[in-house]
Amino acid sequence: MRLRVIDFGHVSALRSQAIYHGIAAQMQAGDDPVLTLANPLEPYVCVGVHQEVALEVDEEYCQQQSLNVVRRHVGGGTVYLDANQLFFHFIYPRALAPVRADALYPLFIRPVVETYQELGINAVFRPVNDIQVNGRKIGGTGAATIGNATVVVGSFMFDFDVEKMSQAIRVPSEKFRDKLHKTLSEYITTIKKELAVVPSREGVKTLFLKQVSHCLNVQTQEDSPTVAEWQTIEAQELELADPEWTYQVGKKFVPLGLKIASGTHLTEFAHKAAGGMIRVHLLETDGRIVQLLLSGDFTCLPATGVQELAQALVGVTLEAAALTEAVACKLNELNLDMPGVTVSDIVTAVLGAVHR
Repeated sequence: MRLRVIDFGHVSALRSQAIYHGIAAQMQAGDDPVLTLANPLEPYVCVGVHQEVALEVDEEYCQQQSLNVVRRHVGGGTVYLDANQLFFHFIYPRALAPVRADALYPLFIRPVVETYQELGINAVFRPVNDIQVNGRKIGGTGAATIGNATVVVGSFMFDFDVEKMSQAIRVPSEKFRDKLHKTLSEYITTIKKELAVVPSREGVKTLFLKQVSHCLNVQTQEDSPTVAEWQTIEAQELELADPEWTYQVGKKFVPLGLKIASGTHLTEFAHKAAGGMIRVHLLETDGRIVQLLLSGDFTCLPATGVQELAQALVGVTLEAAALTEAVACKLNELNLDMPGVTVSDIVTAVLGAVHR
């Protein structure tokens, strides 16, 4: 099978995200799969599709540093991105990629791991979707369904600015920020840290394409975007730059807050599941869910399923048995794939927000 390889080189921060959004939106069932490569020209902060900017990002710092905040259509957490990271995006017609994340991630992470190992870096796959070197993270990946395409994204970390990352994340105190900086320094590694001589971008690309061909059983072929793909990429840039998209989750807090009355409580809670942090904002009246907002850095396929699940739970009694039954039923009915997030995790997160 042919795999089109489109290397965009160094592009703007917005385009570095719009690339895979645009090509995925343009992809049809019978098309060849695509692998895109890109580096962002300028640094920026990228938040996951299920996250909330106001809760995750230090917006004041980002404004001071002229760091744009971009919301992607892929799950996962907030991350600081810059030119030292070579992004890769696998974009496959949905029929040609595994449906479940527990099969999807190992398949597309394998050529990344093999590339690192060929470079002399002892990288391994760490479920759900991380790549580690001797217990330290050297990269994460994300997945989403966009239109008729399945998308898996990640990057080769040549270097990583721990200082900027720790400053860009919203934290409860400066003491916590110091701890975050120390933790990131200890538990994140890079190509620069692992190798005495840092290979060139072109060198890594060559090894990567060789491993992609071997691991995915494809014939890679350098290509360029079609006119239609360029048009869709440019349209996606406009959408990703729209504040309505970037801050869409946060907008829901206004109506939630205005509806508080006697016997009605607006609360929040965070629960750490194996697959990521689950944040809950709950509006309850007389022991029932009135409105529910679920956010966090977990993966959900399809991405729209999180909102559908939250909406489906409106009216459910806030008791463990009733909520467990409702969540299990809706996860099955909506056919949601949330790797590392169980029914129990969702129930624990929601009940943790119940007013006491």
